[in-house]
Amino acid sequence: MILVTGATGNVGSEAVRLLAARRHPTRALVRDPARASAVDGVEIAVGDFGRPDTLDAALCGVDTVVLVTPSVPEQEIAVIDSALRQGVRHIVKITNHKAAADSPVDRRRDHARIEAHLKATGLGHTLLAPNLYMQNLLAVAPAVKETAGFVMSAGDGRFGMIDARDVAATAAAVAAAPSGHAGRTYLLTGPELITFGDVARALTDVLGHPVAYRRISPDEHRAAMIRAGVPEPVAASNAQVFGLIAEGDAAWLSDDVASVTGERPRDLRTFLTEHVAAFRRAPGLGLTPPGRAPGYS
Repeated sequence: MILVTGATGNVGSEAVRLLAARRHPTRALVRDPARASAVDGVEIAVGDFGRPDTLDAALCGVDTVVLVTPSVPEQEIAVIDSALRQGVRHIVKITNHKAAADSPVDRRRDHARIEAHLKATGLGHTLLAPNLYMQNLLAVAPAVKETAGFVMSAGDGRFGMIDARDVAATAAAVAAAPSGHAGRTYLLTGPELITFGDVARALTDVLGHPVAYRRISPDEHRAAMIRAGVPEPVAASNAQVFGLIAEGDAAWLSDDVASVTGERPRDLRTFLTEHVAAFRRAPGLGLTPPGRAPGYS
């Protein structure tokens, strides 16, 4: 039995779908069963990271866990400890490629803490470290609709953006045969290094009208995200990460998706073409002034 946490999110829901399609016994861990998608052959387990008894019940009889959370150490450590109690043999964890205890980025220190705990348990494990998610571009879709542009503080930094579905496919492939991936860390990227200028040009092509990428400073970006409703700590962390991207932090590519799944990862143009409706302005609507564009979250 394979248990997937975060089963209502982009990675988790797709991993559940793929595992079920391949007829692997699969259980989806959710907090709210009303949000769980009905997938034939998939068990739904309701669990709360703050209640170990619910996690023990969800993990009973499970061999492998695909661990996907918002990288909150207490939550992931609770799952790991429950997995240890229930005799789970392998955990596939989504992490960060630069997780380190001394990282200047909070979320990377969090991942490092979780990884250290996981390794200390002696459980079999595989780490998956994706670059930026293409699905995060949907956060700027309202700005593209309203202003024909978006703001970002990543300068001309390049990144190997990846579709969350390809991360899920890699996780599902590892979970289906974990012994061959024990102790490995896979770096997950799309097929090309791009910039947000490239994103604007690709949007221009698929939408048929100019889309502008408006470069702003990390401080301006942080303020814009807060105005858009992003909590201050999250906005500060996001702005910090985008500043690092501008400095080349995400300018890396890997062939690990293809080597694990046997399939080439999706490129940016494919993703935007499939999601073009999210960025397209309704006919007859005008544009709001560019200065009112919301920030990226």
